[in-house]
Amino acid sequence: MKKISLVTSLFVVGVTAYALAFASGTKAAVKVGASAPTFSATDSSGKSVKLEDYKGKFVVLEWSNFGCPYVQKHYNSGNMQSLQKKYTEKGVVWLTIFSSAKGMQGYYTDAQLTKLAAEKKMSSKLIADPEGTIGKLYNAKNTPTMFVINPEGSVIYMGGIDDMATPDPEDIPKSKNYVAAALDEALAGKPVTTSVSRPYGCSVKYKD
Repeated sequence: MKKISLVTSLFVVGVTAYALAFASGTKAAVKVGASAPTFSATDSSGKSVKLEDYKGKFVVLEWSNFGCPYVQKHYNSGNMQSLQKKYTEKGVVWLTIFSSAKGMQGYYTDAQLTKLAAEKKMSSKLIADPEGTIGKLYNAKNTPTMFVINPEGSVIYMGGIDDMATPDPEDIPKSKNYVAAALDEALAGKPVTTSVSRPYGCSVKYKD
């Protein structure tokens, strides 16, 4: 029992330290319970996207890069699209953000993103962020990195999509999907059990 308790304690300490590191280095520190940093952008269809316009709705922010094996794990299996469809049909706004700089893996033009969205049957709004403005605002370092924002505009989840840090799609059925769990709990009016986790994947290819 002592051994299990020690492991649990170390895990809690590790996650706490990670949460602090996640928030450091940003103009507006991102942390659970605090207001999500606001931003304005244009999606791949040319429509304006302002985070503040989605007050009253749950919002998911997903950092992506289709060249990343960890992202491919969730898209080639259809897992990410399934999540997008399930929750957007419940009124959740889902924004998929690409913060790779021009010339780097994961950089796409709006036309390329529109084509990819159709090919991959995505239900989210796609945003090119080649200057890394939004990515750095949220200190997003991996693809995928996920955030869930509640109708009041506060962050209620930040971290990885699940607890299986591998690029193997066969691990998906065995994993705990933190994003789905957070949304299910929040939509049911319950507190989010796991509000912070360590994201895994490829590094975001920022401009500098």
